[in-house]
Amino acid sequence: MTLAPPPSPPSPPAQEFSFEDGDFRRIAALALAEFGLSLSEAKKPLVYSRLARRLRSRGIASFGAYIDMLEAGSDEAEKVQLLSALTTNVTQFFREAHHFDLLRQELLPDLLERARQGGRVRLWSAGCSTGQEPYSLAMTLLDLEPKAAAFDIKILATDIDPAVMERARAGQYRSDELTGLTPDHLRRWTRPVPPDAAEIGPGPRSLVTFNTLNLIGPWPVRGPFDIILCRNVAIYFDKPTQARLWSGFEAVLATGGALLIGHSERLPDTMLGRFSTIGVTAYRHTGTTAKAPLREGAL
Repeated sequence: MTLAPPPSPPSPPAQEFSFEDGDFRRIAALALAEFGLSLSEAKKPLVYSRLARRLRSRGIASFGAYIDMLEAGSDEAEKVQLLSALTTNVTQFFREAHHFDLLRQELLPDLLERARQGGRVRLWSAGCSTGQEPYSLAMTLLDLEPKAAAFDIKILATDIDPAVMERARAGQYRSDELTGLTPDHLRRWTRPVPPDAAEIGPGPRSLVTFNTLNLIGPWPVRGPFDIILCRNVAIYFDKPTQARLWSGFEAVLATGGALLIGHSERLPDTMLGRFSTIGVTAYRHTGTTAKAPLREGAL
């Protein structure tokens, strides 16, 4: 008796849209030029699955036509949709709690004392997504000093995506998005929104200003900032873009100011002589540099 040959494995489902290597390279080049995103060849399946939704949504028949539209610059809003599709807005209140312990115990008390004496305090949450990070900063300030909003203290919160900025300004979160908030935070700094949400109260809101900003474009800020948080943003960039980003932050960070970055991110060795480590992925700017100002404007 002869055994029947094993069945052939099923063929992978046909793709809805043709997606050639050249299409991927054009998207990767555009993402790098516009947003500093680094897309390796290994991400081709992910790029297809994310952007196929955009083609369906827009009623566009091919990747070639979609890329032609983006390269022509005729639809800047779609470029932002491209960015949103290729990145992940993962965030939560008090994410990476060790940074908030550092803020609460070491960094903010001295800044609050300066503010009580009439001084200026500025913080920047760069790449703030839907707002949980800057609101966590505001709550930490208010926990330490309930009158913080009466002083010259401001938190700038920026993100490239106008849609997430709109959500951040609204300050309304479903119950599953409130992870990280203690019952005391919920009681003091939010108000319920039936049936299953909460809204940030006026205290934290009064400390935060939201603005749309592309971190690899011009920055309409000058600083100096006392604390900058840019966490889990640079991981999407290639090394040269990361280096420009860190240098840009250095240019607007006060001497003695702190830079807090993501758990998988590190400053390059060339900058470590001008920064000291003060915690896990937390650095203090130890001195000024000879660079000319990089940006225009002021906060």
